[in-house]
Amino acid sequence: MTRKSESKLRAAAYASSVGAALLLAACLGVEVAQAQAIMRTPTISVPSRTPTISPSIAARAVSIDRGPRPITTTARIPSTRIGSPVLPYARYSPNLYPSCTAPYRDADGECLAQPNAGGEGSGKSGKKSAGKGRGNNTPVAVNQRIFANEFVAEIDGALSVTEADQLARRHGLARVASENFPLIGATFGLFRITDGRTFETARREFAADGSVRSVQPNFRYALQDQKSAVPVEGDPAQYALAKLRLPQAHTLAHGANVTVAVIDSGIDAKHPELANSIADSFDALGSTEGPHVHGTGIAGAIVAHARLMGSAPEARIIAIRAFGGTTGGAESSSYIILRSLNYAAEHGAQIVNMSFAGPKDAVIERAIAATAARGLVLIAAAGNAGAKSPPLYPAANPNVIAVSATDQQDKLFSASNRGNYIALAAPGVDIFLPAPDGKYQMTSGTSFSAAYVSGVAALLLERNYALKPEALRMTLAKTARDLGSPGRDDLFGDGEADAFAAVMAVPADSATPVAAASGTTKREDADKRRDEPGLRAIEQPSLSSTDDKAAISQADRPATR
Repeated sequence: MTRKSESKLRAAAYASSVGAALLLAACLGVEVAQAQAIMRTPTISVPSRTPTISPSIAARAVSIDRGPRPITTTARIPSTRIGSPVLPYARYSPNLYPSCTAPYRDADGECLAQPNAGGEGSGKSGKKSAGKGRGNNTPVAVNQRIFANEFVAEIDGALSVTEADQLARRHGLARVASENFPLIGATFGLFRITDGRTFETARREFAADGSVRSVQPNFRYALQDQKSAVPVEGDPAQYALAKLRLPQAHTLAHGANVTVAVIDSGIDAKHPELANSIADSFDALGSTEGPHVHGTGIAGAIVAHARLMGSAPEARIIAIRAFGGTTGGAESSSYIILRSLNYAAEHGAQIVNMSFAGPKDAVIERAIAATAARGLVLIAAAGNAGAKSPPLYPAANPNVIAVSATDQQDKLFSASNRGNYIALAAPGVDIFLPAPDGKYQMTSGTSFSAAYVSGVAALLLERNYALKPEALRMTLAKTARDLGSPGRDDLFGDGEADAFAAVMAVPADSATPVAAASGTTKREDADKRRDEPGLRAIEQPSLSSTDDKAAISQADRPATR
């Protein structure tokens, strides 16, 4: 009897355990089914990212095909990538630091480590694999901002070309180019490593030579534009004219007899908007490329005078080609920028427009200081690297007027750089400008904001030829229209440029010299006038308060030419 009861108890226990197991399995089965349902591939409908742009530019009509488009994807796609705003006319210019995001850059903007292969900023930190590089905490530098195996060196100016070549060969280098630059009173050469050594090894050995004064990388510079739509015909309304109050300013000045050097890509001098405005040209690249959309647009923002209107339609342009390249965005280098600045200073430029950006560069900093010491006005794009970008150069140089970009609603362009080096803002979003082959473009970027301000500076110099760069800068700052938080800020600087208020603030100089002879941009009488003992000093604009950026009454001062 005892055995039977024990057997029954064992059977009951077994049945109970089996039942519990089956119940647990059933429960787990339900949970697994639910998880599989969550992980099923969803069908997501998002708007088409391919814009259809209406050819009727005068009406500013941009229609976008928003029909649903099924996309087969997985649930692991980050939600931040779906529904991102896409401007139908925008192409973000070549990123100066495409392989890392802001948290992985040092103070100069150099990449310290690769967050991921695509540089999309998804949060992956690029963990090192186990057993490789253990104990090596040295940041991985990404050479996106320099030309590999090239450096710029100041060498003994007494060396002949043959001796410079011999110097290079002794150190396993090839001399690509070298010349004397009167602007900074030195001879610089561009050298390339030919024997496979690392850059640092070659630099250290070359710098130790008695004929070498300094050595640095050959830095990259990128134009600060956004991709435009396909060039089209048309003469659309230009909101930038009203924002800058250019029609009123043009009743007083047009930039006549003022020379602006445009260091940029190739300019289409045959475009009707630029007819008779290109007084001189210099190809610092020695290239055979044709006109480029960026350089043509920059020149148009300054001197357009046919169906469009630039900020200084009677100014003269020195077209300096420093950027070239047919794939992606045009780019330049330290050595080419140095050549360009030297040419501008040596050929009579009064204003230098620099709608490009790059890292801090000792050679270019030296050239900028020398250019400013000669009394040239230097204006540059603040940069299109966004809010988290470190300062970009040459805009961040204290001798340069840095310009950020605004849109038609006076909002800051989302890609515009910020910082305490921003001096002014100007329209730079949806800007209509000339394009090569007699066409037109709609484009965005701090490049074009800087160009508009360069034209406004030309109006001031026509108004008073003896205006010094610092007085000109102060005039632009004191007459700017305040935007954003009251007073100066890191987004708009002193505010949006006001051409009419600035021109009105400058006392007219009836002794402005006549234009130089055709075919030259040099002002033969410039030095003589500057040395005249009776030439009166230019006073700063009279404003009651340094914080009042709108102290000049516009309505009470009717303009007459």
